[in-house]
Amino acid sequence: MKWLVLFAAVPSCLITSVAVWLVRPLARRWGLVDHPSARKNHRGPIPLGGGLAIWLGILIPFVAMFLMLSAVFRTDPATGPLELEEIGLHPYIAQYIPGLAAQQGKLWILLAAATAMLVVGLWDDWRPLKWGFRLGFQTLIACLVVWQGWRMSLFIDAPAITFCLSVIWIVGIVNAFNMLDNMDGLSAGVACIASTLLAIVMLIAPDPQTHAPQLFVAGFLMVLAGALAGFLWHNRLPASIFMGDAGSYLIGFLIATSTLMATFAGGNLPRHAILAPLCVLAVPIYDTLTVLGIRFREGRSPVVGDRSHFSHRLVELGLSPKQAVWTIYLLTAACGLGALLLHQVRGFGAWIVLLMIVCILIVIAILETIGRRH
Repeated sequence: MKWLVLFAAVPSCLITSVAVWLVRPLARRWGLVDHPSARKNHRGPIPLGGGLAIWLGILIPFVAMFLMLSAVFRTDPATGPLELEEIGLHPYIAQYIPGLAAQQGKLWILLAAATAMLVVGLWDDWRPLKWGFRLGFQTLIACLVVWQGWRMSLFIDAPAITFCLSVIWIVGIVNAFNMLDNMDGLSAGVACIASTLLAIVMLIAPDPQTHAPQLFVAGFLMVLAGALAGFLWHNRLPASIFMGDAGSYLIGFLIATSTLMATFAGGNLPRHAILAPLCVLAVPIYDTLTVLGIRFREGRSPVVGDRSHFSHRLVELGLSPKQAVWTIYLLTAACGLGALLLHQVRGFGAWIVLLMIVCILIVIAILETIGRRH
């Protein structure tokens, strides 16, 4: 029954796919359009409203769900509160309804913070903002979310350190997906794969306290994956719409915070399982670190866009843009699959999983270096 959570992707996928048809002409009317340039592959102006469609695909299912919850927890004037079984819910589903209702407050805080990220991204798409303002705003939102209690534990009693690392994690992943958004379908596809893999980890790695699947986080991630899948139908090569900074900020923020909401280790789960998000997000992190390394090495600003991204480097080696995107998809899946094993293996097995991922990335780096030399 727990695998039914995966079907949470269906409504958000349909909503986002339809929303794109509505948002696309509005984006052109509002001036949210990306024009061709020397570092971009598309030939004509492309609307940037995809982030709004993804946001609607995430927001509407949750609003509908909590409206239904309000109906479920209704009160009969004659007999008082109705029992869930009286309403006709299956006992398996009924046992999770109170816990789901208890998460409403946290969910609305998270969606409000994500909406704030979306708004600053839309502003940046409409009128480019200075990098200092963008980074400062992202840091502020991350601080507010971490202050609400979503933070890394890292098994250390140092609240100040875990607070700072959690903020850095959120801001870093937001910008990693923003930097990855440089080819049709790339950032959305990688985020969809990452969300799905993280959701599966939540279903097979039980909560250390309740020993039950982490259905809330898994469902949240599958709603995000569905919205991304619906957007990808329009964003695949050749894209008819881009997600823009609004979309990349939104998905990066939601993936980063969902990893902080989840419990990967502790109790019966081995401590090394806390590295699961690093496995799933290895490719976006690799892209960000290598791009920054190239820019620093060449004495260029780390915040000025260029064609030094992983996808661009693969194209320079002879791959087509479509082949480059699919290569990165496969690398993301190959690294992310290791996350499914971390909670099932002992320390030695965990080292093997991590070394395999490191070896994959090193092989890619070596091939890139040799290809550029030739």
